Amino acid sequence: MATKRTLSEAETLEQYRVALQNTESQPEIATIMAEFGYDETLLTEGKTLLTNTREAFDFNQKEDDETTASYSNFTSLKENLAKTYALHRKKGKVIFRKEPTTLSRLSLTGSVPAAYIKWLETVKKFYTVASEDTAIQTKLVRLKITTEDINGTITLIRNLEEARATYLREKGESQEATKAKDKAFAVVDDWMSEFYAVAKIALEDKPQLLEVIGKFVRS
Repeated sequence: MATKRTLSEAETLEQYRVALQNTESQPEIATIMAEFGYDETLLTEGKTLLTNTREAFDFNQKEDDETTASYSNFTSLKENLAKTYALHRKKGKVIFRKEPTTLSRLSLTGSVPAAYIKWLETVKKFYTVASEDTAIQTKLVRLKITTEDINGTITLIRNLEEARATYLREKGESQEATKAKDKAFAVVDDWMSEFYAVAKIALEDKPQLLEVIGKFVRS
């Protein structure tokens, strides 16, 4: 059963690296540990597991960073679109206040949905209908909503949809990378747990050597 980690993953990786490196480089430790089965071959196995875990950790960090960046881009575009639409919606409701059919066509009746998908569909309908109806476009110009504004906002909507797709992809990749990293840590944690257990037995009479591999002993 896995024990609760008291160090961060980065600190754990460093602790393991130092332990294995010092076991190899300190002659007395190397000799004693080899007598207990931890010869060059077995230590190489441990170092390989550690390398794999380090690579999985670094890759997970990279994926997390990419997810954060893609989410930031998505939220920035969403805020920009929401601000633009809020202003255009207010203007549209004023311009077409006496045209209930047009208000309905532009989804200007009722409140703005809070849920993202419904909200975006409401926004898209406003600009799609407006872009296809010259009569609506002509009336919108009165309050400074030009065809360029409409087309520009449609482009912003497309950019937002692409940004959300990118974010969801990066999020999924990050989750997979986390699973791979956790799996690698489980393997190396198990290996190092046995390594430390053997080291405590092998170096029981030499506590100062235990400290060399990161296991401090109370005096």
